[in-house]
Amino acid sequence: MKKLFIALSMLAMGVVSTSAQVAYEKSKLLDNVYVGVEGGVVTPMTFKTIFPLNPAAGLKFGKWFNPMFGANLEALAFFGNNGFYTGAPGSGIGMLDSHTVVRGLNVGLNGNVNFTNIFCEYNPDRAFELIGEAGIGYTIFYGDNRAVSPDNTLDDTELTSKTGLQFAFNFGEEKQFQFYVEPAVLWNLTHGPGDAVQFNKHAAQLGLFLGVNYKFMTSNGTHNFKVYDVAAMNKEINSLRDQLAAKPKEVIKEVVKEVPVEAQKELCVEDLIFVTFAQGKHYLTNDAKAALDKVPEGRHVQIVGTASPEGPKELNDRLSQARADEVAKYLQNKGVVIDSATGKGVQGVTSNRLAVIYVK
Repeated sequence: MKKLFIALSMLAMGVVSTSAQVAYEKSKLLDNVYVGVEGGVVTPMTFKTIFPLNPAAGLKFGKWFNPMFGANLEALAFFGNNGFYTGAPGSGIGMLDSHTVVRGLNVGLNGNVNFTNIFCEYNPDRAFELIGEAGIGYTIFYGDNRAVSPDNTLDDTELTSKTGLQFAFNFGEEKQFQFYVEPAVLWNLTHGPGDAVQFNKHAAQLGLFLGVNYKFMTSNGTHNFKVYDVAAMNKEINSLRDQLAAKPKEVIKEVVKEVPVEAQKELCVEDLIFVTFAQGKHYLTNDAKAALDKVPEGRHVQIVGTASPEGPKELNDRLSQARADEVAKYLQNKGVVIDSATGKGVQGVTSNRLAVIYVK
């Protein structure tokens, strides 16, 4: 069991990682950050004196580096001292006897492993996840004078470790909230003589915690990682290229209904920029912004937004217009002249979730 906990801890720190078969949009420093509150009870792992249970409450601040691995800083306060050993186990003098409201405070740095995303394809809309947690911490106890006495009967500061497993449920319109149930073990690693580091159930507390996390909005406009299906995107791009090569005049006619008479330049595929959107979204990704940055300042453009066939026509019309407006707003801020920005709703399978920009 101890070897398993150590292995989980190493895994949580990202010692070994397997590359996923999907592409994730590169996140910024403050992306995929969350804050949470938690509460629960702990009891001695020896089960000799289960009651009274020790209440606990705390705060978490964490970040996911990718859909599989993350870390968090946790502060946990204890309001009971049943079974808290701070001396040698079995000595009879190592039990904390505190009468303050807060009996102890533990601050820990934990690593997280999302087992669901490791063994299953990542899905930002997933409702349930299984997450492992393991880390190292520091505890200080209050309210027992023996812990700070010269004869050092007890010790008021301890090195600790936490190992737990979270059963997490994501909810909210954009899965921005996460509720979890976490059985965990809190280990006092330096309870014995000479503060030797050791895992020992006599100085461990078994706990059950309930918590809620809020995932902040990221730079990609969502509260989770942005995923790209590379194969599907390549297929869609190749389909667009094939159509443009076969019937360029028809495509250009659909995008630009009327070309000014004074524009003598022959229209060609190179005059078009295609921007893709996630299903049901109208925000611009970093890749989309990079493509739009190629439009020189002062140039005139016409923009057509489209939507995929899913959903009612009224919704698709609004969504396609929102996409066209989003592109127009971004280009206008860069000094590009917007001649028109129109949403066309559903325009066939090859114009799936696109904004087409004609650069004059």
